[in-house]
Amino acid sequence: MPKKSPSNTGTTHPRLRMVVVFALVLLLLIGGRLFFVQSLNAKAVAADAVKNRTRVQETQPKRGQILDTTGTILATSVDRYDLVIDQRKVDANKPIVRNKPSGGATREKVTIEQAVGELAVILDQDIDTVRTAIVGDPGAKKNAYSVVAKGVTPEVRNAVMELRIPTLTGQLRSERQYPNGVVAGPLLGFVRNSEDQQSHNGAEGLELSQNDRLKGTAGTRTYEIGADGVRIPVAEMTEVPAVDGQDIKLTIDGDINFIAQEEALKKQEQFNADWVSVIVTEVKTGRIIAIGDSNQMDPNDPSATEGRFRTSASITQAFEPGSTGKVPTFAAALEEGVVKPTDAFKVPNAYTINKETINDSLKHSTYDMTVAGIFARSYNTGTVMIGNKMSNETRHAYMKKLGLGEAIDIGLTGASKGILAEPQDWERRQQYATMFGQAYTQTALHTAQITQTVANGGVRIYPTLIDSYINPDGTIEKPAAPKSKRVFSEKTSKEMLRMMETVVMEGTGTKMAVSGYRVGGKSGTGQAAGPNGGYDGYTNSFAGVAPLEDPEIAVVVTMYRPKGNWKSWTVGDTFSEVMGKTLNAYNVAPSNSKPNGYDVFIGSEQKKSW
Repeated sequence: MPKKSPSNTGTTHPRLRMVVVFALVLLLLIGGRLFFVQSLNAKAVAADAVKNRTRVQETQPKRGQILDTTGTILATSVDRYDLVIDQRKVDANKPIVRNKPSGGATREKVTIEQAVGELAVILDQDIDTVRTAIVGDPGAKKNAYSVVAKGVTPEVRNAVMELRIPTLTGQLRSERQYPNGVVAGPLLGFVRNSEDQQSHNGAEGLELSQNDRLKGTAGTRTYEIGADGVRIPVAEMTEVPAVDGQDIKLTIDGDINFIAQEEALKKQEQFNADWVSVIVTEVKTGRIIAIGDSNQMDPNDPSATEGRFRTSASITQAFEPGSTGKVPTFAAALEEGVVKPTDAFKVPNAYTINKETINDSLKHSTYDMTVAGIFARSYNTGTVMIGNKMSNETRHAYMKKLGLGEAIDIGLTGASKGILAEPQDWERRQQYATMFGQAYTQTALHTAQITQTVANGGVRIYPTLIDSYINPDGTIEKPAAPKSKRVFSEKTSKEMLRMMETVVMEGTGTKMAVSGYRVGGKSGTGQAAGPNGGYDGYTNSFAGVAPLEDPEIAVVVTMYRPKGNWKSWTVGDTFSEVMGKTLNAYNVAPSNSKPNGYDVFIGSEQKKSW
């Protein structure tokens, strides 16, 4: 029997029903999702969209300046920009929409070619070169980071940004400049660029030690971009401003510092010395007026200077001072009352004590001398006789009070503390050598600090290099007042100053006179230890103050490892030149009293020359 054909009015096939049901469910899901997105979760979706378009840009602060005591700029930062573009996002066929040059809300459309022409004019570059930098070479792969120009000024950068070329941006390259070149270079130090080339970090000197104050605090700029990577002009932008770094005002006088370092350089060249240092300080305040290093460093080109001289040798290089180191011995003896300046001693050329023989540098007869005369003529033999009237512990205590054996903090890194062994560790000869400036080390700044203490009525004022910090709003922040401590009595100070004047009148410092002023000081020649521990050189120095009636200025000149015959070495002219010009610059009145040194010899011995 034949089969019947299916009827068109029959029941729908089950598979078809399943397809229909699935389609309905899918539509329901899509509709529900649309309802959720557009109605219930519209804010969240919008927030996600904004988040995807939002960019956060860090804005760099301006690094603070470094100024001398008169306000002269020694270090400053200048903003420069590198213009860069992402060629992949530049469509040569798509016009640029921007404000008309006339300003206001009027908009205009320009072609990329027209914008390139305008950019070439602003940059004063060949238009073909600019076009290649913007859109790339035809047929070549587009560059994600194409440099259009380097080191343009902020004014040029702002003009370029007005062109609204997609993704063309100015990347900040802050340039540190030192307008006075080598003046105080080893004190200032220098900087290195950060990885993003947008800021600086201190590498040496004050730029390093004061980096946290100079660098400031970065800010942020938050804005939205379109699909072309360009900021949406009408979209909201929020900004947390950067806080610029503090300016630092120093106690240094740039003019005096230039004189000091030029005189140091002359002396270095005269005797082919390793280095020469000239330090100028205010006696009554401890303020450092100048630190002149012969090995000058231009912070604009630090690589041209040997590494160890990119910081000041005056604070980093420790040495055995020699006879300037007799100042602590004599001052301590006066303070302890074991001698008076006029006490008599029989001073031979060689003196043996505890199986150790002490010699003077030049042979001489046995003299009947005063304590002041021994100091003036700088005899080691007489110095040991005087120093031996005190215990090692007593002398060591005074040396510590004067700052020996500790680094002097003037706001710079790398300061050397020198070497001062404990008295119980002094060997048999070492205990005597410390009396005349050997067997321990100190920096030139230590010598300056000791000189200031003796000249300041016996009160040690810790030296300062930083006068103040100037905030971006112009307010001034003063560092804590320098610490001070009494080391010697005023009586001891006056006696020491008179003994120091005797040095210049009749002793080893006759070449250190300054016309119109009473000057006192102490010369020194000490042996310099080599890398193997043996002595293979010398240090020659002079530390002096003026005017002696009421000391205001102290100058210390240190010459390390001069060459030639030691009898010809002198830093007298260097001291006199720097002291004289400093006194004149600071309008210090000339002396109105006559020199008043002590007798050098006892009785008829005064008639003897040396």
